[in-house]
Amino acid sequence: MSTWRPISPPPFWQQWLPEWLHGPLRLLCYFSVLGLIVFSAIAFFYFMLAMRFDLNEVARLPVGTICYDRKGVEIDAPGGGGRKLVKREDIPDFLVKSLQAREDARFFDHHGVDIRGLARATVRNLKDRGFTQGASTLSMQLARNSFKIKQKSLHRKFLEIALTLRVEARYTKDEILTCYLNRIYFGAGAEGIEQASRTYFGKSTRALGDGECAMLVGIIRGPHIFSPFHNLEAAIEQRNQTLKRMIAMGLIDAARSEAIAAEPVRLVDNEQRENQTSYALQAVRRELDSILDEGDIQFGGLRIYTTLDAAWQMRLEVELTHAVENLELEKSWKHPTHKNHTPGTNPAYVQYAAVTTETRTGAILAWIGGRDFGHSRFDRTRSSRDLGSAFEPFVAAAAAERGKLVLPGKPVQTGRQIGPAEVERLAKRCGFDGPFLETEDLFRGSVAATPMEMSVGLATLGNKGKRPKPYWIREIRDATGEVIYTAKPQLTQALSQGAALDATSVLRRSNGTRCFTGATGSERDAWTLRLGPNGATAIWIGFDKPTPIAREPRLKSLLDEFVNLLGNE
Repeated sequence: MSTWRPISPPPFWQQWLPEWLHGPLRLLCYFSVLGLIVFSAIAFFYFMLAMRFDLNEVARLPVGTICYDRKGVEIDAPGGGGRKLVKREDIPDFLVKSLQAREDARFFDHHGVDIRGLARATVRNLKDRGFTQGASTLSMQLARNSFKIKQKSLHRKFLEIALTLRVEARYTKDEILTCYLNRIYFGAGAEGIEQASRTYFGKSTRALGDGECAMLVGIIRGPHIFSPFHNLEAAIEQRNQTLKRMIAMGLIDAARSEAIAAEPVRLVDNEQRENQTSYALQAVRRELDSILDEGDIQFGGLRIYTTLDAAWQMRLEVELTHAVENLELEKSWKHPTHKNHTPGTNPAYVQYAAVTTETRTGAILAWIGGRDFGHSRFDRTRSSRDLGSAFEPFVAAAAAERGKLVLPGKPVQTGRQIGPAEVERLAKRCGFDGPFLETEDLFRGSVAATPMEMSVGLATLGNKGKRPKPYWIREIRDATGEVIYTAKPQLTQALSQGAALDATSVLRRSNGTRCFTGATGSERDAWTLRLGPNGATAIWIGFDKPTPIAREPRLKSLLDEFVNLLGNE
């Protein structure tokens, strides 16, 4: 039997291609099929992995930031009342266009992933050999932060993409946009667009002007460094950059951009800011902004574990208020009412400020910027006031550092042994900024310093000459409880251990502490320095508008009251 069969003609594509291309084309087809199989397997894996996440978390916004003192006692948060939410109809169209221009140009066109942007970022990352470009859309940012996906890796990016596709399938573009703006951190303790609008401009989101919309969008990439409270010039530049992007996208014309840029920026006055609750939490908020910006953390639900000792701070406030009220009663001064009082206009309103710094670490235990936060939000802990005789411990430290005698109660004689230049050099090493006089008046205390500088300087003397760097936040946890920041105490050797010990000889012992009281010759500024077992406390008393406090005998007794009432911290 014959087995002959006619030879089948070659496939159509082989007839049209040169023979030398047949082999490579077969390999290409083979690897294409293989790649498709691998891609499908990876896609299926990440799809199944993404299915484990509850998409309700996207719309379930985290609670506002919560602060705790060093003993775990909850204190008021910098947000002052928690996160305020907006609905889509509350968001101005210009704000939406600004966000689109600056953060995600094709937001309304893509399905969560911008393929062109992702490809461009991938090429850049390969060139840089790292993850320098992210190409994250608004949807991807929302997915990443809703589910706390932080590490930079291919695994994270694939999971993020899978979650983003699920988010896009579940939520509308308007819902995604609204959730994003309700979550984002805008600096100055403002979580969400509504709180940011009220914090910076004193109005609701729906009432924002075009320039204000553009500025808020510009803040997003750097909530601290671009905050108009922190750097108005940088905030204006970011607003202008947003307007330029809008021109490039055809969302506005150049004439409209120029008109917006010419509008004056009207920020909320410090006294009317909604998200401030106390002097101490103002300081916590400032440090928090810096940490958040460095860590690229844009979303809330944070737990802030501060260094503050709420009980010690309360005790300081109560005792200081009690002492100055007694002084006012003696003088028959009438305490001004909250409603009518304007700080600095009534000479009878005695003010005070106090800072306690943990000597070993620099942790701030107490921070009191004034007598009543409701009266005035001006923080006097950062305001320089004349030192007078309160500068004597640091004159003594400078002399001891140079091997000279310390003569308690005789700062001029002590200082003459080394001269003003040496005293200035040592004072700067202890944390004082000056300016300093170049005459012997420096030994008499003709120099100004803040209560903060005085507390750190005193802590340096009590810490064997090691100057601690002050800090207010010891740990931050995110909404899931994961630690995302831990403070590391920093110490600098400012003077020798022996010199620090000799300098404290001018302090008198009282109730287990070492104390020093001093005032200016004009009796306009008075100080109490208190070096306890754990902390260094500097207390200033005076008027916002420099005015004599009391005659010398009564003033001295008032300062001694502070020493005797407080005891050990």
